[in-house]
Amino acid sequence: MGGIWKHALFAVVLCLIPLSSMAAETPSDVPQYRLGSGDRLSVVFFGKHVGDLSGEYEIDGSGFIPMPLVGNIRVAGMTVPEAEAAIKSAYQPDYVLDPRLSIQVLNYRPFYIMGQVNNPGSYPYVNGITVLEAVVIAGGFTKRAKESRMEIIRGTDTSRTKQEATPETVILPGDVIEVPQRYF
Repeated sequence: MGGIWKHALFAVVLCLIPLSSMAAETPSDVPQYRLGSGDRLSVVFFGKHVGDLSGEYEIDGSGFIPMPLVGNIRVAGMTVPEAEAAIKSAYQPDYVLDPRLSIQVLNYRPFYIMGQVNNPGSYPYVNGITVLEAVVIAGGFTKRAKESRMEIIRGTDTSRTKQEATPETVILPGDVIEVPQRYF
């Protein structure tokens, strides 16, 4: 009886090995989204007498949003929860005793695709989009495209380092995708 279970376990393990090697990126593989210039935010304050502080704000080229009473607050490079904390800290305790607020990204900055695609350029970001989907949006590969060797520069990477990308690589706002030319 023990031999049958060993063979069954071995068969299950063999079936799982190919699946694990082909697994798509998990959410933990994707860098956490960081706000940047061009993102449009909705900042909503909750409570009595603070509704006038709510509004829509676009992050400027320097990474700031202009908030009523407290002025410019730098939010570029922060996650949404970090930006909420920064805004909360700017208002308490001088303007609002215990500010409660929420931030939602209304419009993300675009992503860019260049190289051997039919329509290179900038495109509106869609949440969860992959490199392959970005190529489709850009009109598909040209005949000279080296589809197996794509690269990506993350929009949040200040060093602008190229990284290898697969068709399943999830892109983020501000990312630059490059599809190189194939040499025969």
